[in-house]
This record gives sequence, structure tokens and C-alpha cells, in this order.
Amino acid sequence: MARYIVGISGASGAPYVRRVLQVLVNSDHQLDLVVTRSGAKVLEVEEGVKLMGDVGANFGELSRWLDYDMASRGGFQWHDSTNVAADIASGSCHIDGMLVAPCSGGTLARIANGMSQSLLERAADVTLKERRRLILMTRETPLSLIHLRNMVAVTEAGAIVLPASPGFYHNPDTIDDLIDMIAGRILYHLGLESDLLQVWSGR
Repeated sequence: MARYIVGISGASGAPYVRRVLQVLVNSDHQLDLVVTRSGAKVLEVEEGVKLMGDVGANFGELSRWLDYDMASRGGFQWHDSTNVAADIASGSCHIDGMLVAPCSGGTLARIANGMSQSLLERAADVTLKERRRLILMTRETPLSLIHLRNMVAVTEAGAIVLPASPGFYHNPDTIDDLIDMIAGRILYHLGLESDLLQVWSGR
């Protein structure tokens, strides 16, 4: 059983991380979830998810959002984004991979420059220094030169920048098809198998 961190920051793109989380909660892997304050606001605006300070209430909201009884699932941990004393803030805590989705431009900048102002950013910093898998799903468009330089910096440090830019060669019929393509790519780069990714077989 592997252990993965999923961080949600304040950028548009919540449906993508919802699909990834649905796959992860239905697996045997341990899951740690960190949602920043601005990330919680995006979840409320885009998905109608209202996260509170009360952990029990959050389990209820997450269960509704993911269509899964989170309270009964073992191997799941909700982290307050301000708790930099959490176990995942230390390199001694073994993690197999981390995803930040959506990854805002500000979060990207702080990770690129080693500035840890929240548990999400600290966990990402640790993931890089321990040479573990870190995937940053960016969605910002257009990109400024600052964004591009920060993407280069995190890539040089070992992260994978995975923009939420779905393809159309698989002839998608619905928005869910587009979401699944990106979610499938994310899971693939985390080292996880899923049936979401349609592999191009050539012509």
C-alpha cells in the first residue's frame, strides 16, 4: 500500500482533482488531503463544497462530493493547511508521491522558490528534497514569463508540471471525457493504473 498527498490550492480546475480523488479513495492506498484557504473557496464556487474547521463536517462534505463514505474509509487523513507540524511536513515521513491540483500561480511560485507558507507548500518542498514524485497541475492561461520561469525551476528541481490541457484525439463526447483524460495522465505519472486514460494506438 502506497501513500499519496493531494493538495488543493486556489486555482480553477476542481473537477479534475475530484476525479483523481474518486479513483484514490476507491483504492487501497493511504491518502492525505490538504486544502488551502483559497482552495476551499474555489471548491465552494466550482463544486458547491463547503469545508469548515470541523473535521466531522468536512468528512460529510467530502463524502457527498466524492460519492464515497469518507468517515468509514481507513487510511485517510485530513490536514489543516496551517498545521506545519503535521507528519507530512517532515522528510522522515514516507510518501510515495504528491499532487497539487489545481496549482495556482502563487503556489507554483512559492514551491519554485522554496517558500513554505502553508502545509501544502512545505509538503511539496519536502517531496522535492526527498526526490519523490511531485505533480503540479497548473491551469492558468495565458502564462506570464514569471509563470514560465517558475515552471522551469520546479522542473529542474524534479517536479512534473502537468497543465490541465486535455487533448481531443480521442473524440470526447462530454466534459467528463476531457476531465478523465487529465485525471488519467495525473494518475499515470503518480505510478497508478486506471481506466481513465485512453492510450493512442496509432493509425
